[in-house]
Amino acid sequence: MSTIAEYYFGLPLLLRMVLQGTAVILVLFPAAAACSMAERKISAWIQGRPGPNRTVAPFLAWIPGISILRNLGLFQLAADGGKFTFKEDPVPGHVNKFYFILAPIVSMIPALTTVAVVPLGAYISNGQLLPIILADVDVGLLAVFAVSSLGVYSIILAGWASNSKYPFLGSVRASAQLVSYELSMTLSVLPVFLWINAPGEHGTLNLFDVVQKQSGTGFAWDSVWFAAYMPVSAFIFLVALFAETNRQPFDMPESEADLVGGFHTEYGAFKWSLFFVAEYCHMIVGSGVFCLLFLGGWNPLPGLPLALLADWLGIAGVPLLTGLLGIGIFAGKVASFIFFFMWVRWTLPRFRYDQVMNIGWKKLLPLAIANLVFYALAIAVIQK
Repeated sequence: MSTIAEYYFGLPLLLRMVLQGTAVILVLFPAAAACSMAERKISAWIQGRPGPNRTVAPFLAWIPGISILRNLGLFQLAADGGKFTFKEDPVPGHVNKFYFILAPIVSMIPALTTVAVVPLGAYISNGQLLPIILADVDVGLLAVFAVSSLGVYSIILAGWASNSKYPFLGSVRASAQLVSYELSMTLSVLPVFLWINAPGEHGTLNLFDVVQKQSGTGFAWDSVWFAAYMPVSAFIFLVALFAETNRQPFDMPESEADLVGGFHTEYGAFKWSLFFVAEYCHMIVGSGVFCLLFLGGWNPLPGLPLALLADWLGIAGVPLLTGLLGIGIFAGKVASFIFFFMWVRWTLPRFRYDQVMNIGWKKLLPLAIANLVFYALAIAVIQK
């Protein structure tokens, strides 16, 4: 393991950046496609219907047992990818062609960039727990907020370049919704960092450090996940996350009930699919950040950190196995959270636009401010 790491970090920086960027694309694109199929299967399960269970590659149909994979809908991934890649992709004559084509490309940049500062797991090397991350920076969460918020510019650009009323209204809604809920989301995480940045300690916004503060054993303060004693912060972050990712009941920018399709009304085929790959990527990264902040990251249970579990399993001295274990636990939490996203979509009706603004400014923001003041005072007393 150490030999592989030494060889990799001995490569030229530019080559390493290319390899890491390629790895992100090769992981997130299939993950977004899997989320698309999961959305269909979960919605079908909730509505009492079978979902995708017919698609199969003709040259594979004769293989014994292939019907099981077909019935599960697994070939739908290849069908969707082929359809979006080879389907006719017209550009309407009334649009601003350059910016119309640029918008879906721009949407992918923040979606693929934010994952670089999100730790995906941890491994043990020489008795020390280290993060599995592309860019281990102290301002990790700030980088996530700063870069992910740029995604709204692609929606604004798409709505404006479409030269159509419905897409433009969708883009305006997206910008207003971002401003309304970004404030509450930011305020909701401040109590977490007030707690981990105790007086006299090194200040940090690193997400790995947040998980470390939830990695204690026994019944100590640091063995409890932040969702347990900061439930209001977790709730506010969760609601704002739904709004930031434009998921129902907060899918105002693409509300087909009153905006036909919203900002992507004029889009089709591959360009349309890029917008939704970006949306699923934001869901994945947002779910990961929530799990890191409030659900202990790669720790399997409160009071049972990854290092202790690896020691019980006898793999603490094998970095590769501990890394895979940490990634597996973290991926399981993220997958559960994405299931929750999809469950909510098929449970709650869509809000009206005025209700979305009312919730953001008159309900969530005052609650976030009151929550911050309460925890600031409580943490000051506890850490005095």
